[in-house]
Amino acid sequence: MAAEPGSASPPPASPAGRLAVVALEGIPEVRPGDDLAGLINAALQRWLAAEPAAAPLRPDDVLVVTQKVVSKAEGAIVDLTGIEPRPEAIEFAQRWQRDPRQVEVVLREARRVVRMANGVLITETRHGFVCANGGIDASNVGPETGSIVTLLPADPDRSAAALREAIRTRTGVDLPVIVSDSFGRPWRWGIVDVAIGVAGLLPLEDLRGTQDADGRTMSSTVRAVADEIASAAELALGKVAGRPVALVRGAQPIRGEATIREALIPSEWDLFR
Repeated sequence: MAAEPGSASPPPASPAGRLAVVALEGIPEVRPGDDLAGLINAALQRWLAAEPAAAPLRPDDVLVVTQKVVSKAEGAIVDLTGIEPRPEAIEFAQRWQRDPRQVEVVLREARRVVRMANGVLITETRHGFVCANGGIDASNVGPETGSIVTLLPADPDRSAAALREAIRTRTGVDLPVIVSDSFGRPWRWGIVDVAIGVAGLLPLEDLRGTQDADGRTMSSTVRAVADEIASAAELALGKVAGRPVALVRGAQPIRGEATIREALIPSEWDLFR
């Protein structure tokens, strides 16, 4: 199904107002050093072969890849058996029935501890993300569950860019890539997937200065497009189905070169620090 770059005109984009999300099947358990782009491309080709009407890839297709498989492939993993927790981590863990070794890893990885209360650790990561447990996760880690945790990728934008380039080399199609992860939200229960790394698309669509449907000029509306695409993908991927990659068709994000840091509120605008 792969095409040579420039060998044919690209297919038209999906009709406006229509969105499709496909969870790619058959990606095996990912381990450090695995060719993640190769595994994703193989899953893409299986889907295109099984769904001829879906071929070829389109200019408004976006790949969403969950953080967990990116971290595994890149070796962003910590073996808890070698972790010696500090007294603060032990006290917090004992009080809230948590693993003190995991608490210790969260504290080591934090740029700043925002809050430790009610069994929840909110930290700012070295990437600038403010989230629970610094994005460190012990779920869905594979056969070593209970003894390892995954960290966030060192540079999720770079991870997304590497996957984008590798997929483009294999398919001849420049697919934007989002690396996603699950974050909680202030004042609301539940988690949603957001973008922690992007390549080939702008994470935000700034509508300030444009008119709404009634002709009023909008002054504050900025759409978090990459986050919305990540959340749409998660609905198809689920949390326990073992499907870590989705193709989202029809979102029609603005193409371009950007960094997820553009979506982070700077400290002078942060009303909750």
